[in-house]
Amino acid sequence: MDTPQSEPRRRPTVNDVARLAGVSIATVSKSLNERGQVRAETRERVKRAAEQLDFMPNPLARGLLEGKTGTVGLLTNDLEGRFSLPILMGAEDAFGADSMSVLLCDARGDSIREQHHLRTLLGRRVDGLIVVGDKTDPRPSLGQTLPVPVVYAYAPSDDPRDTSVVSDNVGAGRLAADHVLVSGRRRIGYIAGDPSYAAARDRVEGATARLREAEIDLVGGEAFYGSWTEEWGRGMARVLLEREPGLDAVLCGSDQIARGVIDALRELGRDIPSDIAVMGHDNWEPLATQSRPPLSTIDMNLETLGRTAAQRLFQAMEGVTDPSITSLPCRVVSRGSTT
Repeated sequence: MDTPQSEPRRRPTVNDVARLAGVSIATVSKSLNERGQVRAETRERVKRAAEQLDFMPNPLARGLLEGKTGTVGLLTNDLEGRFSLPILMGAEDAFGADSMSVLLCDARGDSIREQHHLRTLLGRRVDGLIVVGDKTDPRPSLGQTLPVPVVYAYAPSDDPRDTSVVSDNVGAGRLAADHVLVSGRRRIGYIAGDPSYAAARDRVEGATARLREAEIDLVGGEAFYGSWTEEWGRGMARVLLEREPGLDAVLCGSDQIARGVIDALRELGRDIPSDIAVMGHDNWEPLATQSRPPLSTIDMNLETLGRTAAQRLFQAMEGVTDPSITSLPCRVVSRGSTT
């Protein structure tokens, strides 16, 4: 009688060693290669963890630990850097300042420029690529024939064989609605952004689902889509008040829209938040913190997203692929516009 075959044991990775030792991947690299400033007790803990796991790096992982070129490319289409820069900071934190260098290239939304930057980065022999979109809609994959691993951040790849890390915009919409519900608001309007953006639709989907659970309909019966501008927020705030003079909260698809809403409500003599609470999205600090009152909003945790993308890239550089879309939670930042 044939006996069942046991599953082959997965080869331990640098990430496993780092987790067991309670240190960063960069510290594992420096400890195992006897380089960099690492405390003796930390170096010893890393070596014990490697021995405990029977860690034997494969050729690709050994090349990573020995440095290879020590560079990773970050290819972005985010002109303003609002999304790419926090992601870059998170990625650099995960890579370790003296372990890997990140080369930033901005394609400016131009596919020809993107291909030029891609050739340049590959010519520099980067060890991997993080590709950051300018919106959350799926973007074209760079393909499966590149000589280095690729992780897509913020905007997922349209190819299910790729690895992507994104923000949970549906969950973010739920968080925004729940925040104003907890403060006792019941006559709630929603001013959304451009409906051609998946982020705008997803945020509305999450908010309306949470309001339905509370048996509350949006003022006007639906969210109002428009543009990601203060002007749109100002105009629609007046429309909402005309439809529902008892309006007591406005959810906004972005911080720009929310800033316009606040300006309009103040011009109309409404107190924020005593009369009407206003909730933004994105936690764009130059707008959110300088608003009067400061704007409550949803933070997409982009630095965490960058760190996670870097960790996925490290795994791929070791030969451990993970074709998937990882959706990370957002968080509420409560300021004076709701409390």
